[in-house]
Amino acid sequence: MKTLPRALTVISALLYLLLAFPTLAQQKGWKAGIAKVAITPEQNMWMAGFASRTHASEGKIHDLWAKALALEDAEGKRSVLVTLDLLGLPKKLSDNIRAQIKTKYGLNKEDIILNSSHTHSGPVLSEALFDIYPLDEAETKRVATYTDKLAQQLVSVVGDAIRKLQPASISSRNGVTRFQVNRRNNDAATLDRVTELKGPNDFAVPVIRVTDKTGKMIAVAFGYACHPTVLDGYKFSGDYPGFAQIELEKLYPGTMAMFFQGAGADQNPLPRHTIPLAQQYGKTLAAAVERILSEDMKELAPKIKTAYTEIELPFTAPPTREELTKFTTNAANYQKRWAERMLRNIDNGVAFPKTYPFPIQVWKLGDQPIMTLGGELVVQYAIDLKRIFGQHIFVMGYSNDVMTYIPSETILREGGYEGEVAAIVYGLPSTWSSDVETSIISGMTKLAEQAGVTKPESRLFK
Repeated sequence: MKTLPRALTVISALLYLLLAFPTLAQQKGWKAGIAKVAITPEQNMWMAGFASRTHASEGKIHDLWAKALALEDAEGKRSVLVTLDLLGLPKKLSDNIRAQIKTKYGLNKEDIILNSSHTHSGPVLSEALFDIYPLDEAETKRVATYTDKLAQQLVSVVGDAIRKLQPASISSRNGVTRFQVNRRNNDAATLDRVTELKGPNDFAVPVIRVTDKTGKMIAVAFGYACHPTVLDGYKFSGDYPGFAQIELEKLYPGTMAMFFQGAGADQNPLPRHTIPLAQQYGKTLAAAVERILSEDMKELAPKIKTAYTEIELPFTAPPTREELTKFTTNAANYQKRWAERMLRNIDNGVAFPKTYPFPIQVWKLGDQPIMTLGGELVVQYAIDLKRIFGQHIFVMGYSNDVMTYIPSETILREGGYEGEVAAIVYGLPSTWSSDVETSIISGMTKLAEQAGVTKPESRLFK
């Protein structure tokens, strides 16, 4: 009978140990690592974004940055988010960078997000918007040298972030701010007299907070859907996203702030064209992030799921030789250069592509879905995806390959810059076909299922 009390004592001791010291599985959690590198050109060179510029840059307002956030979940799966103060990465450069990351660090395309802020005050990159910049041989060489160095820097900064992985906690939440204006449906020239702006819009400010094991914030990644086109001068800068990052890093010393661009292709910050306005929008966005960081955020379980594919988006029929020849008689500047290059392709027997491999991607961090798409994504895609998957999802455009605008069916039908002219700006042979929106949303829905992102139950009859 004496053995029973002894057995109970042993059991009690074991229960105490189990409660006092969590199991190995319980101890496992997130790991996060951060790194950044300045990517400001070391010499003046042609700037990307505005075809109206007539010469190279003249210094900087502040540095441009590439910032990497590496994540590892409880099962050892890794992913990395890289944010860039650049107009956008072209496919060849992005593919090269991601191939090197795979070789060196074992990350596949689905595990890598390369998001560009789309600042119009960064440098031109090789093989991007070939026709809108009148570059001579020397300027073309400078662009190529910068682009090659940039690729090396981005691969290295990912490695630095991975090497700095440490125990962490991750949380998320959407905020809001309202300085974006739908540029297709509101006239900037009469904005001071308008009392009611026309949409569509997406005012969400998605925020991801990363803290170390002591609870100190080491990184905050945040986004907004709005063109960084406040500044159109000749000094390098991150525009309003750059000022927002600077402001947040002042508010939270030791924290790396990262901006990712949303579906802001048809959204402008208005009014614009002055540095104080860029600073104002930056502080406004930073204040929205600060508010979220000061309130309760959703703690994310240490589980990463990722999915990626490239869907073939069809083009409309390209112009004929006769149409191009006629076009060149009245065209000027980049439009003339585009038409002449198209004619040379015909003369040299170069076939125009019929489709384009458009990148789409879904991450699920804990129960936080992040949906990323390539190109200059108009706001309707964010609206559509949130309608399907819920308002809590994060949507990024300008990710992994920025090849041209990605218009909605309505914008394609209406035409204009986003629906028609942008194809020439980006050097494509023709516009997208009318079913592009349907193809993309269908592709994202299938990809979300692969990543374990489910549609919320309908509340219509509840």
